Amino acid sequence: MAEDLIRYDILAQDALRGVVRKVLAEVSRTGLPGEHHFFIAFATRAPGVRISSRLLADYPEEMTIVLQHQFWDLTVTEHAFEVRLSFKNQTERLLVPFTAVKSFLDPSVQFGLQFEILGKPAPELAAVDNDEPAAGPSAELPRPALPRLVEKPAEEESPQTPAAGEAQVVSLDAFRKK
Repeated sequence: MAEDLIRYDILAQDALRGVVRKVLAEVSRTGLPGEHHFFIAFATRAPGVRISSRLLADYPEEMTIVLQHQFWDLTVTEHAFEVRLSFKNQTERLLVPFTAVKSFLDPSVQFGLQFEILGKPAPELAAVDNDEPAAGPSAELPRPALPRLVEKPAEEESPQTPAAGEAQVVSLDAFRKK
């Protein structure tokens, strides 16, 4: 097999992270429509993540946040999103680069995406004061696996129907015409 010099794996991840970016940008402008809400998991030590040292102590590797009823000041840029959330009755501001996102799930419509993390953890940069920006050298990018699409399978493709609220990982090949 020929060497992939185009790096389709990275291009596919970037495109699907763009879906997350676009959805969050729309929600930041207009609010959450209908019953939509999001579970967003991210690597807490990924380059550029800004969370308090208190949260980093509680979530040293990965954290999942929920954007549903109580979140404030959602701001979306080309490379990251920032949001204020309440943890144990304390408001915290989080900055999460899209490259740190491990999964995005909207359980109201059983749609989700799962990603490989680009870059190496930067433990000395992950915990910062909420008012201090993180800075440091950029990490070398490993060759990631393709992201997986998580979606409710079509009835004819699955002999057993998943329980309500349960998502399944399906191959993108399942959506190709045969």
